[in-house]
Amino acid sequence: QVRLVESGGGLVQAGGSLRLSCAASGRTLSSVAMGWFRQAPGKEREFVAAITWIGGSITYYADSMKGRFTISKDNAKNTLYLQMNSLKPEDTAVYYCAAKSSGPSYRIASSYDNWGQGTQVTVSS
Repeated sequence: QVRLVESGGGLVQAGGSLRLSCAASGRTLSSVAMGWFRQAPGKEREFVAAITWIGGSITYYADSMKGRFTISKDNAKNTLYLQMNSLKPEDTAVYYCAAKSSGPSYRIASSYDNWGQGTQVTVSS
């Protein structure tokens, strides 16, 4: 079991930036990757970005976030980050951190085993 706690969400104007953090604890060495997803009201949970956790830093991004969002990690601190720049009102959502213990399918929410409680990001126009 991996426990995940997100932080860093808030209210920001369009064009602004936010940095989300996800503190991981527990069996983090069992994770092959961690990712960020988001869910806006009335919409499906959407893949944002993922990064391999142990033995390298291969990153994956949703096409719509590529170039604006950057996923990174600090294994020594067991912390995952999401730097979000040039934010748009349509980026407004609850952002979730997730960890997966096996397999590829980094973009598929159901392939992740553990989830955080989410952090709200609101971008005003």
